[in-house]
Amino acid sequence: MKIGKRLIGFLLAGAMVLTMNGCGNGGGTQTEELKEDSKVESQAEENKGSAGAVEIKKVGIAMPTKDLQRWSQDGANLKEKLEGNGIETELQFANNDIGTQVSQLENMITNGCDLLVVASIDGSALTNVLDTAKASGVTVIAYDRLIMNSDAVSYYATFDNTKVGKLQGQYIADTLDLENQDGPFNLEIVTGPTDDNNVVFFYGGAMEVLQPYIDAGKLVVPSGQVSRQECATPEWSNQKAQERMENILSSFYNDGKNLDAVLCSNDSTAHGSASALAENYTGTWPIITGQDCEITNVKSIIAGKQAMSVFKDTRALADAVVNMITALSEGKEVPVNDTNTYDNGAGIIPSFLVEPVAATKDNYKELLVDSGYYTEEDLK
Repeated sequence: MKIGKRLIGFLLAGAMVLTMNGCGNGGGTQTEELKEDSKVESQAEENKGSAGAVEIKKVGIAMPTKDLQRWSQDGANLKEKLEGNGIETELQFANNDIGTQVSQLENMITNGCDLLVVASIDGSALTNVLDTAKASGVTVIAYDRLIMNSDAVSYYATFDNTKVGKLQGQYIADTLDLENQDGPFNLEIVTGPTDDNNVVFFYGGAMEVLQPYIDAGKLVVPSGQVSRQECATPEWSNQKAQERMENILSSFYNDGKNLDAVLCSNDSTAHGSASALAENYTGTWPIITGQDCEITNVKSIIAGKQAMSVFKDTRALADAVVNMITALSEGKEVPVNDTNTYDNGAGIIPSFLVEPVAATKDNYKELLVDSGYYTEEDLK
C-alpha cells in the first residue's frame, strides 16, 4: 500500500514535469523561466527608480557663436544650471565655423563627455561626428536647431518655432488691419540661412498667416522675393541682411514708394534691415518684426524703430534640457511634449517645445524686466 502511494506520487510528479516542459519555449523549462522571471522582478524591485539610468558626469555644450547675444546667454544658462546640479560641463563656441564645431565635438567625446547638447551651425553637417558619439555611447540632445540625417540624436529641445512665425505674421496682419483694409500694402521678407532647419518653421508659420493676404492682393511684395530661399540671410548676418535690404530699396523703392512691413525672422536680420532703411529710405517707417529680444533690438522697440520681437526665454529652454538630463540620469521617462512634428530624416525626434511670446513696446517691461531677464539699466 505504501509502495502504491509512492508510485502514484512519482507518476503524478512526472506528469507535472512533462506538462511544464510542454508549455515552455525552446531549450529552457517553464520552471527555469519562472525562476529567472522571479530573479528579474526581484532585481527590478531592488533597482526601482534607477533602471535604465545613464551615468552623466560630464556634459559637452556646443554653441554656434558668441557673436549673437542669445547664444552667449544660452551657453551660460546651461552651464550654470548643470553645474548647479553637480554635473561638470565643457562649453564651446564655434564662431559660426562648421569645421570648428566638428572639431570641438570630437574633442568633447575624447575628453569623456557622457552627453552632448548641440546647437548646430549646419544641421546637416554633423552626421559623421555624431556617428562617433553614438558608437562611444554618448547621448545627443539637439538644442534649438534640429540636427538632420542622424540617428544619433535622441532628443530635441526647442521653442515652438511655427508659433514664432505665426506671432510675427499675425502682428503684421493685426497692425495693418488686413481683415478690414484692402491695401495694397507693401511687404518684404527677410529669413535666415537655408541650412538652419528652424527657418522652415519660422517662415512656414508666418506665411501661414500672410500668404492668404498676398493671394488676395492685400499684401504685395514689390521685389518679388517671396520664397524662403530667395529671402535667405546666410549665417543670420545683420551685415548681409543690410546689404540685401539696400539692394531692394534701391531697386524697388527709389520712386517714393512706401514699405509698410518687413517680416524679419530674427533680431539680427531686423537690425540689418533697419540700418539699411535708416540710410536709404525716406518713406513712412515700416513695421519690423524680430525674434530673440536682444538688448539692442529691445531698445529699438522702446524707440519705436522695431515693432516687435518674439521673446524666447532661454532660461526656460535651459530648464527643459536640464530636466531631460536629470530624467536620463535617474532612469525616468524623459519629459517631451511633441512626438510627431520633428523628423530629422532618420526618424521622428521626441521633442520638448517651450512657448514663445510676442514682446512689444506695451508689454516688454512685464516680460523682460519684471521677470528678471533684463534690468532697466540694461535697456537704457
